[in-house]
Amino acid sequence: MKVFCGRANPTTGSVEWLEEDEHYDYHQEIARSSYADMLHDKDRNIKYYQGIRAAVSRMKARGQKALVLDIGTGTGLLSMMAVTAGADFCYAIEVFKPMADAAVKIVEKNGFSDKIKIINKHSTEVTVGPDGDMPCRANILITELFDTELIGEGALPSYEHAHRHLVQENCEAVPHRATVYAQLVESRRMWSWNRLFPVHVQTIHGEQVIVPPSELERCPGAPSVYDIQLNQVSSTDFTVLSDVLPMFSVDFSKQVSSSAACHSRQFEPLASGRAQVVLSWWDIEMDPEGKIKCTMAPFWAQSDPEELQWRDHWMQCVYFLPQEEPVVQGSSLCLVAHHDDYCVWYSLQRTSPEKNGGVYPARPVCDCQAHLLWNRPRFGEINDQDRTDQYVQALRTMLKPDSVCLCVSDGSLLSLLAHHLGAEQVFTVESSAASHRLMKKIFKANHLEDKINIIEKRPELLTSADLEGKKVSLLLGEPFFTTSLLPWHNLYFWYVRTAVDQHLGPGAVVMPQAASLYAVVVEFRDLWRIRSPCGDCEGFDVHIMDDMIKRALDFRESKEAEPHPLWEYPCRSLSEPQHILTFDFRQLVPPHPLRAEGSINLRRPGRSHGAVLWMEYHLTPDSTVSTGLLKPAEDKVVLRGLLLLEPPLQAGCVLLHHTGLRSIAGWLPDCQLHCGVPPPHRRHHHGFHPG
Repeated sequence: MKVFCGRANPTTGSVEWLEEDEHYDYHQEIARSSYADMLHDKDRNIKYYQGIRAAVSRMKARGQKALVLDIGTGTGLLSMMAVTAGADFCYAIEVFKPMADAAVKIVEKNGFSDKIKIINKHSTEVTVGPDGDMPCRANILITELFDTELIGEGALPSYEHAHRHLVQENCEAVPHRATVYAQLVESRRMWSWNRLFPVHVQTIHGEQVIVPPSELERCPGAPSVYDIQLNQVSSTDFTVLSDVLPMFSVDFSKQVSSSAACHSRQFEPLASGRAQVVLSWWDIEMDPEGKIKCTMAPFWAQSDPEELQWRDHWMQCVYFLPQEEPVVQGSSLCLVAHHDDYCVWYSLQRTSPEKNGGVYPARPVCDCQAHLLWNRPRFGEINDQDRTDQYVQALRTMLKPDSVCLCVSDGSLLSLLAHHLGAEQVFTVESSAASHRLMKKIFKANHLEDKINIIEKRPELLTSADLEGKKVSLLLGEPFFTTSLLPWHNLYFWYVRTAVDQHLGPGAVVMPQAASLYAVVVEFRDLWRIRSPCGDCEGFDVHIMDDMIKRALDFRESKEAEPHPLWEYPCRSLSEPQHILTFDFRQLVPPHPLRAEGSINLRRPGRSHGAVLWMEYHLTPDSTVSTGLLKPAEDKVVLRGLLLLEPPLQAGCVLLHHTGLRSIAGWLPDCQLHCGVPPPHRRHHHGFHPG
């Protein structure tokens, strides 16, 4: 059955109604999942298998049947491991129906249907008794309910309920225990992902400084963890202020509580500095003795860095302290880890909370609007002084004393730059209430509330009255829009430029003047694993899972690109950067689709895992801001941008369509490339699903 789905197109700004399969959301969930990454995580799989064998052996040694409860079974892999290890029966719970259906087929194909029962329910809905889902309680509890933060997928309430209702007292648990670790650091780079720094602008009247509002300075920031591949952060980007501190542990073999709690660790700083960031990770011990351990520690905290296992489904955590604090080497402090049932946060205190009367800081919540409007990469972008200087240099060449500027970007500081550089009048359009409130605070903090006019409406709806009857001589955009995920989503600026054309005066200038889309074919060191078929996993046939992911990826949106912070994923270029299309913002959006065809020659052999695409914005003929390549393409490419990946990873070339990527078996000298952009009002979707 087909259904109509309405969604916003971030490129055109229009709402579109598209016909989708009734299981559309299921397919999206599967296509964007980490199932393949988990199945390729050999360290995880081996450690789980070892822990399960040991738990079953201990239960058998007591003369008891091994009855397993597997919560969040996914493919059924851990249950099949348990049966192979000698378990008498497994009750495997999976709430996601497509996954539960696949698990039934996988279990049957591997010959375990008589020993494994798949229960398609949430674990809190499972019943025990003669007429229940389970005839009796299990005595071995196996779970894989963890995310990068350990508890973010609801592990604590799930364990709490399982111990109360589904498993026997003193049961075996795999994993047996988890421990969360933390390390305090000073890092201007990471702190720039959380705070607005003063912005310096060189003008003919001297240096002007755009200062952040006091609300931003006091705001504790966003409550959510920032999970990254910490191994890709340069050691020169942070200063270690503490040893690695074990903050708290959870014993999964006993009753677990999901109640809020805090855990403090006293330490002496290793160096003086400004405490800003807590780096955190965890490990799980699969057995009571702690001999079978799976760790998420970054390389510098590993006992054997050569054994480091790459994984993307579990990474490391960056937490920002509510405020940066000065610390003195050797002067004792307390680092406090707080958690509720789903989230962790940290605070730094001079004395332990117990000695401080048990006063605990509340969970940080943004009250300044900035952390709601700007994500962490956006904070970093705004705080990039070199990038700001590029816009300042370009504006100097365009501004005149009588310039009337209209700035179109969400929460952008361009309007302040234009004012400080001498524009006669500046208007800025903020389409959301949050961005409107934030910009008002920034203007007030810089005494510009009467100098810059804020218009709260969608730019397509601007009227002459909004602009006080004036014609715009300089239309500005970074461009940046909060709805944009993929590079071409910011082409919304072009549609806006077309919509406001009636408000532009004769000879009006548009900045940026144009944008160019580029692509390069790459071989990834590790990231390919998230889309690579597994086939056989620890001796179990999981082809059915591979096929399900492949079918999900055949849906239109699943063929589209995926945004990735590519500085976290090392890769090697197989081609030169290829220019695909240029979009001339000085002209209106044409009524016909823009399309380009060509080929990419591969300059070295390798595995073409994907094509990276990015946009470059030409502010002036002599100034370009790139969102992709940070330096010329070499064997090792340093990139930020977006990625297209395809499940069948074969040696050869890639055929890239505007709807996705295809790998071609064998070796071809080049690959065909087709790209396009929709004309105005044409119903065309670029892969953004706000739901």
